[in-house]
Amino acid sequence: MKTENEKRKQVLDPVDRVSEIIFGLIMALTFTGTISAATAGRDEVRTVLYAALGCNLAWGLVDAVMYLIRTLTERARKLSLMRRIRIAEIPHDAHAIIAQELPGRLGTLISTDSLEDMRQRLIALPQLPARARLGRDDYIGALWVFLLVVLATFPVVIPFIFIAETALAMRVSNAVALLMLYAAGHAYGRHAGGVPWRSGLAMMAIGAALVLATIALGG
Repeated sequence: MKTENEKRKQVLDPVDRVSEIIFGLIMALTFTGTISAATAGRDEVRTVLYAALGCNLAWGLVDAVMYLIRTLTERARKLSLMRRIRIAEIPHDAHAIIAQELPGRLGTLISTDSLEDMRQRLIALPQLPARARLGRDDYIGALWVFLLVVLATFPVVIPFIFIAETALAMRVSNAVALLMLYAAGHAYGRHAGGVPWRSGLAMMAIGAALVLATIALGG
């Protein structure tokens, strides 16, 4: 029998979790990628690492707030749609709303009887709340967003902390970053039902290109 925690919906789905890790990783790499192995001293390296951590702290906070705003906006939109379906005087109008919200071309393929069954089920639901609200799970999700962005910084900066030779630290840091990008792409591929190792290699290439582009644009 499933526990209460197992019954609860995941706070962040796998794509959201991996996306936040990639975002934090790329932000960190835009800083570590500017370190010069030939000329950078320990003070310069330390300054860059503090800047990378500070940047990810700031962006983690921004991303967490935007997660809450996005969640509340989407919930309000769905609440509005539910009200329109429930008060529609002509069933066909409610059917059109439901069909439009179905993913892909499913709305054009589903039968009128099925749409009517959905309408009746929606009408039979308990009274809707007066307005959209955020709950505990939403704030937990925002906290996870913040932590994932910030924690993604550490794997690529730890080599600079424990390895005195800057050139070696850079090689280790880059290797860790590539492994993380591969793991993220592998997770995407597995979730999408594709070929995980191909997705992993593609993510490594895309991540490297994004980092180079961000650095070139002054990011």
